[in-house]
Amino acid sequence: MDHYKPNRIYVERSVRHTWVARNVLERVDSTPVEFIDDTGSLLQEAKRWNPSVSQGKKSLILARQKGHFFKACPAGRGRSVCCNYFVINYAANCHMECSYCYLQSYLNFPHMVVYANHEDLLGELTSVFQENPESFFRIGTGELADSLALDPLTSYSEPLVEFFSQQKNAVLELKTKSDCIANLLPLDHGRRTVVAWSINPRIIQEEEEHKTASIEQRFAAAQDCAEAGYKIGFHLDPMIDYPDWEGDYRGLIDEIFDRIPSASIPWISVGTLRLTPELREIMRSRFPNSPLTMGELVPTDDGKMRYFRPNRVRMYQAVLGWVRRHSQKTAVYLCMESPGVWSKIFAAPPPSDVEVGDSIVASDLAPDRTAIAST
Repeated sequence: MDHYKPNRIYVERSVRHTWVARNVLERVDSTPVEFIDDTGSLLQEAKRWNPSVSQGKKSLILARQKGHFFKACPAGRGRSVCCNYFVINYAANCHMECSYCYLQSYLNFPHMVVYANHEDLLGELTSVFQENPESFFRIGTGELADSLALDPLTSYSEPLVEFFSQQKNAVLELKTKSDCIANLLPLDHGRRTVVAWSINPRIIQEEEEHKTASIEQRFAAAQDCAEAGYKIGFHLDPMIDYPDWEGDYRGLIDEIFDRIPSASIPWISVGTLRLTPELREIMRSRFPNSPLTMGELVPTDDGKMRYFRPNRVRMYQAVLGWVRRHSQKTAVYLCMESPGVWSKIFAAPPPSDVEVGDSIVASDLAPDRTAIAST
């Protein structure tokens, strides 16, 4: 894969001596570095310059997160069935170039940003966990950035994995399209970290997921992590409807279970392609040869464009059946789907957010949680 190499680095003075900043600066000693008071001037400059998405990503900013790192996942709450997921926004933006990536239309800042005050992040998590001892938290870092693509520069995964290894009521998910796992392998993770890969058939990766690790590289990395004792998650999201989708996705599911023991796979999530009208126009401009914007997509209640509901149901039912041929215990859940679609797939009304979340971690990750919705 194409590993990230910034052309320029900006460092807020308030974080220049943090562990994360020191890691980055030691590993890019030939890259120009500028120290700044805050990111406000860079935002104003970007508005005047109006760089392209690709140009903006060539600059890396090490900044202080002045707000909250931790929050509930905002995806579809109120309109979609939620899996009670929580997120840590440790960074923003991604140097990889997936044609369908929602960050293209979501972020209002063009540069790559890493929040270097990781000790504040750990303090915030400690408070949350101590104040909610009866709750169980499944937390990911992959909402606004890939969880591991910048790890060769930052080593951000190391304090996170070590911190979660000591937690009784939380599990960390590191979701990636990279193969940047070297920092993970020697860590004492205490089986409290799941390393997860977003994955698609090879033809989709090659044509739509630019600068990412190949599917072979992702599987090899997943095997190494499984051998190191990590649980391994997979996200078939977005599934793409194309003439050969059925055979290709069936083969992908078979390969997952051929290469990773089913006991090491606590969950597989599934979601189909969804685009906002704004994102579709950006894709047409940036990736004019991509066929994804020309598919049969219809507006839905949440403002996104999706495949027709019967097509989505057919795809989800197929994946569930293929997974169940290999494992009855691996949880399968839908990402950002309506209660009506959920009921079609699982032949039951959708349970509450907490119940869905409990079903996903109902394994040795959280043995006291009751399995509900993974059938």
